[in-house]
Amino acid sequence: MFQLSVDQAVVEARAVQRLGLKAVLLFGLPDKKDSVGSDASDPDGIVQRAVRAIKSACPNLLVITDLCLCEYTDHGHCGLLKNKVIDNDATLERLGRIAVVQAQAGADWVAPSGMMDGAVRAVRRALDKAGFTHTALLAYAAKYASAFYGPFRDAAQSAPSFGDRRTHQMDPANAREALREVALDIREGADLVMVKPALAYLDVVRQIKDRVAAPVVAYNVSGEYALVKAGAAQGWIDEARLVDEILLSIKRAGADLIISYHAKEWARRHLTQ
Repeated sequence: MFQLSVDQAVVEARAVQRLGLKAVLLFGLPDKKDSVGSDASDPDGIVQRAVRAIKSACPNLLVITDLCLCEYTDHGHCGLLKNKVIDNDATLERLGRIAVVQAQAGADWVAPSGMMDGAVRAVRRALDKAGFTHTALLAYAAKYASAFYGPFRDAAQSAPSFGDRRTHQMDPANAREALREVALDIREGADLVMVKPALAYLDVVRQIKDRVAAPVVAYNVSGEYALVKAGAAQGWIDEARLVDEILLSIKRAGADLIISYHAKEWARRHLTQ
């Protein structure tokens, strides 16, 4: 739950690789934000510098880059705005440019996370046109408008300055829409599909796993992590056992891959014996 400079991100990458973890997912917080998130597509932007540094230090570590504008824009929304409304189609072209810059920096996978309609197709076409046909797409296919994102939004300074994200993120009551979104993203070129958050949506993970051949990823998000840490700080829970149980439940539900803030602590207990 920390902001890291590029040099400290390299230290962290080396540490997780020594523990036996295979991948990191990068989010960027630029020095300056503007209405179009200029730093996101700058070849010398914060994430691009981090990707190059980490791949240089840890060439065998899989580096995944988040592909969204919310951390880079001064308004905190996931796309370009027109009259205070997200302009979906204008955002698609922007996401394609950002994806190419991230791939040029050395990203192995890019992960469109803004839930813009048609984003996977736009990003896949942009990457292929630029020659990055082997750069994989991890689609945030079933991303819910959740209260579990709060700690991350504070850390990434990416909360919307007005309104919310319910116009493009999913209704927590709706599981059918998740299946439609996943099918659309796979048709558009997604290599992997994600459910986010994980714990309150294990039923969605299971339904998707039962229906698609693509790998299913579950994101054990910041609010889920914070609840465990808060309970442990009060002495109310056995943290290690609870974390094991949580991650096991996500795996049991059908997740092929799990993104979690607990990863380092879990790895210390289970991969370094």
